[in-house]
Amino acid sequence: MKLSVPDYILAIKPYSPGKPLEELEREYGISDSIKLASNENPLGPSPLAVKAIQDAIGNLNRYPDGSGHDLVKNIAKKLGVATGNIVLGNGSDEIIGMITRALLCPGDEAIMPYPSFLMYNIMICCAGATPVQVPLKSFCVDLDGIRDRISSRTRMIFICNPNNPTGTVVSKKDFKDFLQSIPDGVLLVVDEAYIEFVRDKNCVRSIDYLDSGIALVILRTFSKAYGLAGLRIGYGIMPQEIASLLNRVRQPFNANSLAQVGAGAALEDKVFLGKTVSLVHEGLDFLCESLDRMNIKYFPTQANFFLIDVGKNADEVFEKMLRQGVIVRSMTSYGYPDYIRINVGLHEENVRFLNALEKII
Repeated sequence: MKLSVPDYILAIKPYSPGKPLEELEREYGISDSIKLASNENPLGPSPLAVKAIQDAIGNLNRYPDGSGHDLVKNIAKKLGVATGNIVLGNGSDEIIGMITRALLCPGDEAIMPYPSFLMYNIMICCAGATPVQVPLKSFCVDLDGIRDRISSRTRMIFICNPNNPTGTVVSKKDFKDFLQSIPDGVLLVVDEAYIEFVRDKNCVRSIDYLDSGIALVILRTFSKAYGLAGLRIGYGIMPQEIASLLNRVRQPFNANSLAQVGAGAALEDKVFLGKTVSLVHEGLDFLCESLDRMNIKYFPTQANFFLIDVGKNADEVFEKMLRQGVIVRSMTSYGYPDYIRINVGLHEENVRFLNALEKII
């Protein structure tokens, strides 16, 4: 078979999400594993979401609501915005794809921190545009460095807040100052996938700038704090002019019916959300105090995950941890070959992780 494939597509390195738990157990001949590699909710999904999904299963022969009317209305009410400001996605990843597909052309540039969420780079390349990566500064997004890379070809800027994989945040003052440097015609995309876990009161909430007149898209997800990663449901918050553009390229029925009802129920489950955030904060404090006693370096975080300096090849540590039934994420592909990243688990999972790590390093 001979296909004519653009060079910019062939140059893309596929995203590696990590193998499913079941496959790793089969491959390594282990059982009773714990997974702390994908920043998932250790409590599982919201019970209200599970009930809503069970009630809706009988309607799977029907197409979902293409506009996501009920979910969009509930999100808009919760955030205090208009329904026209919301666009649903098959995960917030799909919103990234819509943005790049609608607004980038070959020859354009889009700026992002590095390392950060790998899908920014992939989606920019899919549009034939050029990703411009600005290295982090002391593990933080370097807004000055991003500002210096803005050129006449810049069409888009991505900021992950808190940043994945470092868990650092952008302050209110730095964000406000940064906005002054963004020229007309440049879209700012702020990915807030982990915003529910932030404890730093100085962290910017970009939704405060929705009506400021800048071209802004805010990404949110139900995968993390709401425990619905398997349903793939997220959304973007943006001025209505931008939303109308994305709706031109959005696939029909992109948010499936179970995802819509599950996300709607999870949005109302304040008890579950509170329990999740408390568990993560308590778990982070316990893990950090334990690592301090073990004299193992780590990087402070405002998310539900954090980086640990293992002082040796992270891929080897990943393998050794895996053989003890503990799945972590090596940060080699993110440019940190001596770091692993873990998310907070249940208390017994956190203890098991610490015991395995101590045996290895």
